[in-house]
Amino acid sequence: MKGHRIGYVRVSSFDQNPERQLEGSEVDKVFTESASGKDTQRPQLDELLSFVREGDTVVVHSMDRLARNLDDLRRLVQQLTESGVRIEFVKENLTFTGEESPMANLMLSVMGAFAEFERALIRERQREGIALAKQRGAYRGRKKALAPERASELRRRALAGEKKAQLAREYGISRETLYQYLKNEA
Repeated sequence: MKGHRIGYVRVSSFDQNPERQLEGSEVDKVFTESASGKDTQRPQLDELLSFVREGDTVVVHSMDRLARNLDDLRRLVQQLTESGVRIEFVKENLTFTGEESPMANLMLSVMGAFAEFERALIRERQREGIALAKQRGAYRGRKKALAPERASELRRRALAGEKKAQLAREYGISRETLYQYLKNEA
Protein backbone atom coordinates (compact mmCIF):
# COMPACT_ATOMS: atom_id res chain seq x y z
CA MET A 1 0.00 0.00 0.00
CA LYS A 2 1.38 3.38 -1.04
CA GLY A 3 1.18 6.05 1.64
CA HIS A 4 -0.09 9.59 1.30
CA ARG A 5 2.01 12.64 0.54
CA ILE A 6 1.32 15.24 3.21
CA GLY A 7 2.55 18.82 2.88
CA TYR A 8 3.51 21.12 5.73
CA VAL A 9 3.67 24.87 5.06
CA ARG A 10 4.62 27.52 7.60
CA VAL A 11 4.59 31.24 6.90
CA SER A 12 5.85 33.75 9.43
CA SER A 13 3.61 36.63 8.44
CA PHE A 14 0.30 37.19 6.71
CA ASP A 15 1.90 38.83 3.68
CA GLN A 16 3.90 35.70 2.80
CA ASN A 17 2.46 33.43 0.13
CA PRO A 18 1.93 29.88 1.46
CA GLU A 19 1.14 28.47 -2.00
CA ARG A 20 4.68 29.23 -3.18
CA GLN A 21 6.29 26.79 -0.74
CA LEU A 22 5.00 23.53 -2.20
CA GLU A 23 4.47 24.76 -5.75
CA GLY A 24 5.16 21.87 -8.12
CA SER A 25 5.03 19.24 -5.38
CA GLU A 26 2.20 16.73 -5.55
CA VAL A 27 0.58 16.31 -2.16
CA ASP A 28 -2.70 14.73 -1.03
CA LYS A 29 -3.23 17.01 1.97
CA VAL A 30 -1.57 20.19 3.25
CA PHE A 31 -1.29 21.54 6.79
CA THR A 32 -0.69 25.30 6.70
CA GLU A 33 0.56 27.29 9.68
CA SER A 34 0.88 31.06 10.18
CA ALA A 35 3.39 31.27 12.99
CA SER A 36 6.87 32.50 13.71
CA GLY A 37 9.56 29.84 13.61
CA LYS A 38 10.37 30.53 17.23
CA ASP A 39 6.82 29.69 18.37
CA THR A 40 6.51 26.51 20.36
CA GLN A 41 2.74 26.47 19.80
CA ARG A 42 2.21 25.20 16.26
CA PRO A 43 -1.21 23.52 16.17
CA GLN A 44 -1.05 22.57 12.49
CA LEU A 45 2.29 20.80 13.02
CA ASP A 46 0.81 18.94 16.00
CA GLU A 47 -2.18 17.98 13.85
CA LEU A 48 0.12 16.76 11.07
CA LEU A 49 2.10 14.64 13.53
CA SER A 50 -1.15 13.05 14.73
CA PHE A 51 -2.41 12.55 11.16
CA VAL A 52 0.55 10.87 9.43
CA ARG A 53 0.83 7.08 9.34
CA GLU A 54 3.53 4.58 8.50
CA GLY A 55 4.26 4.69 4.76
CA ASP A 56 3.30 8.37 4.40
CA THR A 57 5.69 11.05 3.16
CA VAL A 58 5.82 14.53 4.68
CA VAL A 59 6.86 17.18 2.17
CA VAL A 60 8.28 20.50 3.46
CA HIS A 61 9.71 23.37 1.40
CA SER A 62 12.83 23.70 3.56
CA MET A 63 14.22 22.70 6.94
CA ASP A 64 13.71 26.16 8.43
CA ARG A 65 9.97 25.94 7.67
CA LEU A 66 9.65 22.79 9.83
CA ALA A 67 11.87 23.47 12.83
CA ARG A 68 12.83 26.31 15.16
CA ASN A 69 16.44 25.21 15.57
CA LEU A 70 18.77 22.27 14.95
CA ASP A 71 17.65 20.35 18.05
CA ASP A 72 13.99 20.75 17.08
CA LEU A 73 14.77 19.66 13.49
CA ARG A 74 16.61 16.52 14.58
CA ARG A 75 13.84 15.64 17.06
CA LEU A 76 11.05 16.06 14.48
CA VAL A 77 12.87 14.13 11.75
CA GLN A 78 13.65 11.32 14.20
CA GLN A 79 10.06 11.25 15.49
CA LEU A 80 8.68 11.00 11.95
CA THR A 81 11.16 8.46 10.60
CA GLU A 82 10.85 6.21 13.67
CA SER A 83 7.12 6.05 12.88
CA GLY A 84 7.88 4.84 9.35
CA VAL A 85 7.20 8.25 7.79
CA ARG A 86 9.54 9.62 5.10
CA ILE A 87 10.33 13.31 5.11
CA GLU A 88 11.33 15.32 2.04
CA PHE A 89 12.86 18.78 2.09
CA VAL A 90 12.29 20.30 -1.37
CA LYS A 91 14.77 23.21 -1.26
CA GLU A 92 17.62 21.10 0.13
CA ASN A 93 16.70 18.13 -2.10
CA LEU A 94 17.04 15.76 0.88
CA THR A 95 14.88 12.80 1.92
CA PHE A 96 15.07 10.99 5.23
CA THR A 97 13.59 7.54 5.76
CA GLY A 98 14.93 6.33 9.08
CA GLU A 99 17.42 4.02 7.39
CA GLU A 100 20.01 6.75 7.30
CA SER A 101 23.69 6.36 6.88
CA PRO A 102 26.12 8.41 8.96
CA MET A 103 26.42 10.70 5.90
CA ALA A 104 22.65 11.40 5.91
CA ASN A 105 22.78 12.28 9.60
CA LEU A 106 25.72 14.59 8.93
CA MET A 107 23.81 16.30 6.08
CA LEU A 108 20.79 16.82 8.35
CA SER A 109 22.98 18.37 11.04
CA VAL A 110 25.01 20.55 8.65
CA MET A 111 22.03 21.83 6.65
CA GLY A 112 20.02 22.41 9.85
CA ALA A 113 22.95 24.29 11.39
CA PHE A 114 23.22 26.50 8.29
CA ALA A 115 19.50 27.32 8.48
CA GLU A 116 19.83 28.20 12.19
CA PHE A 117 22.92 30.33 11.45
CA GLU A 118 21.10 32.15 8.64
CA ARG A 119 18.18 33.02 10.96
CA ALA A 120 20.63 34.33 13.58
CA LEU A 121 22.28 36.56 10.96
CA ILE A 122 18.89 37.93 9.89
CA ARG A 123 18.03 38.79 13.52
CA GLU A 124 21.42 40.46 13.98
CA ARG A 125 20.98 42.58 10.83
CA GLN A 126 17.49 43.51 11.98
CA ARG A 127 18.81 44.68 15.38
CA GLU A 128 21.57 46.69 13.66
CA GLY A 129 19.02 48.28 11.32
CA ILE A 130 16.78 49.25 14.22
CA ALA A 131 19.74 50.76 16.12
CA LEU A 132 20.72 52.85 13.09
CA ALA A 133 17.12 53.96 12.54
CA LYS A 134 16.89 55.00 16.20
CA GLN A 135 20.06 57.09 15.83
CA ARG A 136 18.50 58.88 12.84
CA GLY A 137 15.25 59.32 14.76
CA ALA A 138 13.38 57.28 12.15
CA TYR A 139 12.43 54.39 14.45
CA ARG A 140 9.75 55.01 17.02
CA GLY A 141 9.04 51.42 17.96
CA ARG A 142 5.68 49.85 18.39
CA LYS A 143 2.56 51.97 18.90
CA LYS A 144 1.56 52.28 22.56
CA ALA A 145 -1.21 49.92 23.65
CA LEU A 146 -2.97 52.62 25.69
CA ALA A 147 -3.57 56.32 25.17
CA PRO A 148 -1.89 58.49 27.85
CA GLU A 149 -5.16 59.16 29.72
CA ARG A 150 -6.04 55.43 29.76
CA ALA A 151 -2.52 54.63 30.99
CA SER A 152 -2.90 57.18 33.83
CA GLU A 153 -6.27 55.67 34.77
CA LEU A 154 -4.68 52.19 34.75
CA ARG A 155 -1.86 53.33 37.06
CA ARG A 156 -4.31 55.04 39.43
CA ARG A 157 -6.50 51.93 39.68
CA ALA A 158 -3.50 49.60 40.15
CA LEU A 159 -2.09 51.82 42.90
CA ALA A 160 -5.53 51.81 44.55
CA GLY A 161 -5.14 48.04 44.94
CA GLU A 162 -7.25 46.61 42.12
CA LYS A 163 -6.10 43.19 40.94
CA LYS A 164 -3.57 43.50 38.14
CA ALA A 165 -4.72 40.42 36.21
CA GLN A 166 -8.29 41.78 36.13
CA LEU A 167 -7.06 45.22 35.03
CA ALA A 168 -4.98 43.67 32.23
CA ARG A 169 -8.01 41.75 30.95
CA GLU A 170 -10.25 44.82 31.17
CA TYR A 171 -7.75 47.02 29.28
CA GLY A 172 -6.97 44.28 26.74
CA ILE A 173 -3.25 44.15 27.52
CA SER A 174 -0.93 41.49 28.86
CA ARG A 175 0.17 41.58 32.48
CA GLU A 176 3.73 42.22 31.26
CA THR A 177 2.50 45.33 29.42
CA LEU A 178 0.61 46.42 32.54
CA TYR A 179 3.80 46.09 34.61
CA GLN A 180 5.71 48.12 32.00
CA TYR A 181 3.16 50.93 32.34
CA LEU A 182 3.49 50.80 36.14
CA LYS A 183 7.30 50.74 36.01
CA ASN A 184 7.62 53.60 33.54
CA GLU A 185 5.53 55.95 35.70
CA ALA A 186 7.23 55.18 39.00
